[in-house]
Amino acid sequence: MLTTHPFDDDKLREECGVFGIHGADSAAAVVALGLHALQHRGQEAAGITAFDGKEFHTHRAMGHVAGNFDRDDIMRQLAGASSIGHVRYSTTGETSLRNVQPLFADLSTGGFAVSHNGNISNATALKRILVRRGSIFQSTSDTEVIIHLVATSNYRTLLDRFIDALKQVEGAYSLICLTAEGMIGCRDPLGIRPLVIGKLGDAHILASETVALDVVGAEFVRSVEPGELVIIRDGELTSHRPFAERAARPCIFEYVYFSRPDSIVDGTSVYSVRKAIGAELARENPVEADLVIPVPDSGTPAAIGYAQESGIPFELGIIRSHYVGRTFIQPGDKVRHLGVKLKHNANRALIAGKRIVLIDDSIVRGTTSLKIVQMMRDAGAAEVHMRIASPPTQHSCFYGVDTPERAKLLAAQMTVGQMANFINADSLSFLTIDGLYRALGEAKRSDDSPQYCDACFTGDYPTTLTDFDEHALEDQFSLLAERVV
Repeated sequence: MLTTHPFDDDKLREECGVFGIHGADSAAAVVALGLHALQHRGQEAAGITAFDGKEFHTHRAMGHVAGNFDRDDIMRQLAGASSIGHVRYSTTGETSLRNVQPLFADLSTGGFAVSHNGNISNATALKRILVRRGSIFQSTSDTEVIIHLVATSNYRTLLDRFIDALKQVEGAYSLICLTAEGMIGCRDPLGIRPLVIGKLGDAHILASETVALDVVGAEFVRSVEPGELVIIRDGELTSHRPFAERAARPCIFEYVYFSRPDSIVDGTSVYSVRKAIGAELARENPVEADLVIPVPDSGTPAAIGYAQESGIPFELGIIRSHYVGRTFIQPGDKVRHLGVKLKHNANRALIAGKRIVLIDDSIVRGTTSLKIVQMMRDAGAAEVHMRIASPPTQHSCFYGVDTPERAKLLAAQMTVGQMANFINADSLSFLTIDGLYRALGEAKRSDDSPQYCDACFTGDYPTTLTDFDEHALEDQFSLLAERVV
């Protein structure tokens, strides 16, 4: 299976992307294009459900969108003017077709399909209650909890049942649901995970990122607001506010890494933020050097900002092959190390004898940074200074991001100096949390009411974590192993 990120063992992973369209000819084909644009959000599996006015049709498969939804026989089966889709990246949990979304169920109110970006942080507790009541689960996905809550609700209408279900869950979610009557989209009350609205002619679109709208030729209308629920049917969109209003806490890592740089997140250009992050990094952590070099591709915008602010020339000192996925030969350490060079290779003629500043978006386990620094030294770099375009990642995420347990997060186990020694860099510096907020246009982080969810940096979780409380911390990742978004 190919992957988008060449160093696929040391990045935080956004676990999924969602896309839906209502009121368009060949809706599933539009969804497939939209999912292509969101492939970076999930590379392990993809699925599409369509409604033709009478029946629901679903195709789900392991692997990328390309190769699974480029066949005429598959797309002909997904007939209808309404369709939703999903791309998925699993955590340590089960990788199997039964967890691939959209999930579908025949409820008393009719067919109900759902695509989910995020994580329900009380899913295990809710599942125990539902199983005791007689619910029979077909997957290990936390998303299925939502379906069972809808199915067992005592309210009469589907909308009321859906709202009743959402009021019982905690955590992060952006959901797109498809029914015989129309399409529903909603975002959790804190707006942790993103969701946008677009128009393609008379058809309405819901998607994780604006770049998916660009790819299908749709017009961006607005973001779904935190805590907002929208219903699209008969060509009209109506908005509902079923939750008490709360201060929003969208995920700050969308700007650092998750979203594509050509997306607009809550009205802000991701590319411009990443350049501003690089400029802040240069002001906070200057160093005398000859070249600024990005770690491809996620470090590039920040490296441009760093170079512009510092006056140090920007160069492509690491060349990435765009035609290699997972290393396909792993018989031993020596050959495994050679496999790295299939993905990234040093521009030796440029680097030799130079003092270089490497810019990357984050350090998770440290394995990528170690390899990259050594690659620069092998290419003859005189000095290697690493600058990270985010604060140290010290805490696990429970809101829909594949984060290693805290014991495997390098910044949770070492000081910055120890990390520099570990990756063999001449110096290592991170952006401060206030620097990150300044890059987003804020004066600084408000400690009393933070403007974003930054728990991976600060440990300040904006919701309760029923499944991961202090009594369950020692086995929290066995719980995560049972959960896949």
